[in-house]
Amino acid sequence: MSTSPVRTMVKESLGWAIGLSVLMILAGSLAIIVPAGAGIAVAVLVGWMLIFSGGAHLAFAWQTRTAGVFIWELLLGILYGAAGAYVLLQPVTGLASLTLALAAYLFAEGIFEFILSFALGPLPGSSWLMLDGIVTLILAVMIWRTWPSSAEWVIGTLVGVSMLFSGLTRLMLSLAARRMVARFA
Repeated sequence: MSTSPVRTMVKESLGWAIGLSVLMILAGSLAIIVPAGAGIAVAVLVGWMLIFSGGAHLAFAWQTRTAGVFIWELLLGILYGAAGAYVLLQPVTGLASLTLALAAYLFAEGIFEFILSFALGPLPGSSWLMLDGIVTLILAVMIWRTWPSSAEWVIGTLVGVSMLFSGLTRLMLSLAARRMVARFA
């Protein structure tokens, strides 16, 4: 079997990775430029995810034959649906609650980036993951410290910065991988 199709597939995958990294950088930049709009967009997205999750719980409750499971799934479906409807109807108010959830998410992401950077060890580009972890942890602390007074703009700005740095990190990793592939070609 020839290695040419494999090389073509790897180069194509790297091209997609570079393109998606650039899109992530652009989306992060846009979120920084229009933070209130990005924050509302996040709130609306979460609202819809809660609605769909509520629907999934209700569908699972309908399929369940056990009375105890049916009741819990029914209650969870109603809770998710009500929370999603509230966030969709009051996105600015829901944004304050989502601010704390975002801080927890970014904190966990930062920890995982650290773990991944250590797991990759001396591989080219792994130091970018360490930088991403540091920036993401700083963002998590910034969200927590400014809540709730700046909830309307902080989510959009911080998500934008996180997306920007994640895009840059993925771009640097993809470019490092492309250089490695070129060396072995």
